Amino acid sequence: MGKDVKGRRDFIGMALGGFTAIVGGIPALYAMKRSWDPLPSVKAAGFTTVDLSGAQENVLNVEKWRGKPIFVLKKSKDMKTDPRDVIVGKDHFHVSIGLCTHLGCIPAYIPNDHKFKCACHGGEFDASGHQIFGPPPSPLEIPPFKVDGTKLVLGEAGPEYKKMLDDGLTV
Repeated sequence: MGKDVKGRRDFIGMALGGFTAIVGGIPALYAMKRSWDPLPSVKAAGFTTVDLSGAQENVLNVEKWRGKPIFVLKKSKDMKTDPRDVIVGKDHFHVSIGLCTHLGCIPAYIPNDHKFKCACHGGEFDASGHQIFGPPPSPLEIPPFKVDGTKLVLGEAGPEYKKMLDDGLTV
């Protein structure tokens, strides 16, 4: 009988220990998972909404998204349209990450010439973001976006952006 009691006690002890480990382990795993999740402030920084209703033709607006400058340019009627244009209503917009694809400098917009120019190495981009002169290896990058009425939501890939990706117009 002594052997049975000891075996039963061992079993009860192990069962209680296992149950305690499970009950204590679940909250610990939950806390670890919560610590790995991004903070709400970080999640909110992933999206930027730009209201395009007040944009003026041939005036560059610079927004900020994920710490990068975003160029938003409403094209005037005398500028040629391009498949890279973001169309909102009847208006065409150039939207790109405002960093040169050569060295990462911020090109300046020259309204009279309808082009962007890098002061550090002389690279030039047209009003659609295509490289037209100098060492930049590729056009200005287009950030993920979604058109929501007259607003542009940066950081969310909408159908317009996905079509540009499928057509090879952006990376």
